[in-house]
Amino acid sequence: MTETTHNLTLNTTETKPEAMLSGTTPVRSGFAALGLSRPIVAELHRTGINEPFPIQALTIADALEGRDLCGRARTGSGKTLAFGLPLVERTTKSDRRAPRSLVLVPTRELASQVVEAIQPFAAIRGLKVLAVYGGVSLQRQAQALNRGIDIVVATPGRLNDLLERRDMTVADVSMVVLDEADQMADMGFMPQVERILQQIDYEHQTLLFSATLDGEVDRLVKRYQHDPVFYEVDSSEEEPIEMHHRFIGVNEEDRIGVAADIAAGPGRTLFFVRTQRGADRLAKRLSQEGVPAGTLHGRMSQPQRERALQAFTRGSIRVLVATNIAARGIHVDGVDIVVHHDLPEDAKTYVHRSGRTARAGASGIVVTMVGWDERRDAETLRRQAGIREAIEPMQPGDPRLADLAAWTPELSEPVVERGGFRQPPQRGRRQQPQGRGQRSTPAEGHQGRSRTFGRKPHSQQTPTDGRRPDRFRGDRRSAARS
Repeated sequence: MTETTHNLTLNTTETKPEAMLSGTTPVRSGFAALGLSRPIVAELHRTGINEPFPIQALTIADALEGRDLCGRARTGSGKTLAFGLPLVERTTKSDRRAPRSLVLVPTRELASQVVEAIQPFAAIRGLKVLAVYGGVSLQRQAQALNRGIDIVVATPGRLNDLLERRDMTVADVSMVVLDEADQMADMGFMPQVERILQQIDYEHQTLLFSATLDGEVDRLVKRYQHDPVFYEVDSSEEEPIEMHHRFIGVNEEDRIGVAADIAAGPGRTLFFVRTQRGADRLAKRLSQEGVPAGTLHGRMSQPQRERALQAFTRGSIRVLVATNIAARGIHVDGVDIVVHHDLPEDAKTYVHRSGRTARAGASGIVVTMVGWDERRDAETLRRQAGIREAIEPMQPGDPRLADLAAWTPELSEPVVERGGFRQPPQRGRRQQPQGRGQRSTPAEGHQGRSRTFGRKPHSQQTPTDGRRPDRFRGDRRSAARS
């Protein structure tokens, strides 16, 4: 049996603009050929970046010429420098409280990481860069702007706060970048984004990067871009994604034990949950199981979030539990395993979460934990995301959890049905069809109404004294199937 790796995309239809250009368009090689200045190219080489990624090769030249553009490329494809390098090259010195360039992003973490990526290149040209987001002192940000900042990287909410206080103006902005525009739409930021864009009086260039170009993002393109050129990186032009998928069926009482077994390995593991309270609870339970874990969610202060992310990046903690809101804001290389501890709400969330691993040509494993009553949603998710790896029921102590890449799951087409997980027939035992009114027993290989994943009962015999059989608890030391 062979295992499949996926170029992870959603099975949705979307009309591409007529001007959309794919990665098959011939592009010039080398950063110098794209029009970047010699000092910028030298800094790229110094940091070990010698050749542009496809999205960079496609977009940098047009951005340097001042054209509006829309870019579509997966997370980890190098799009930060695709807009960051032209941004630095085209930004001029600004007056106090009147930056010349603006980057809007959905999360605090992404704002910090964009600043970190472009700061070395901005320093070469004597430009000052500031990250503006909530959770830290508004007054300190206002003071920095008053001293003069050339490039502002901001979340929409905090930037509007500063504009309302008149601590800064965007009237003189000549270049705007909207990064992760679809995520800003999903998070409800579009009214704030439009409020900012409407205050820009100066004739300006707009670059937009997004995973999708429909709905509110399409409205932004039509309202605020002038004759934009559209670029989409063809999957054949990018390095193949070596992302391996594992869907693991768990009983609720085993969920923490299975999670701890996954996280106990030497790699770096990122868990996703739905709620802030769930993140804190999972991190605590993992620590009780001997797996120290950090947390990242919106209720934490910004310094707390930065410390947690830095500890995870440096490797001082190998396990981080985050909420969905952080999915787009975590850009950490070397994440070995992403675990959907709580089933994603939809395939789009699955893609965003999963994109934290298998970045820039590296391999990664994506694990989805599925409760007995989540089978139908999980099958729908598999179908939408194009995942063929079947759901494998497991319990704590299963040796497959210690090395998720060492075994190959069965491949099957998703089947959306009612009810819980169907257990595979026990080997060497033929299941007899059930007649009308005939009740199955554990000895017949069927779990009836038991809400568990394939566990054997304490006794294979049906009680004959009229008593109800005990709930199937099983043996926690189950062996893996060969």
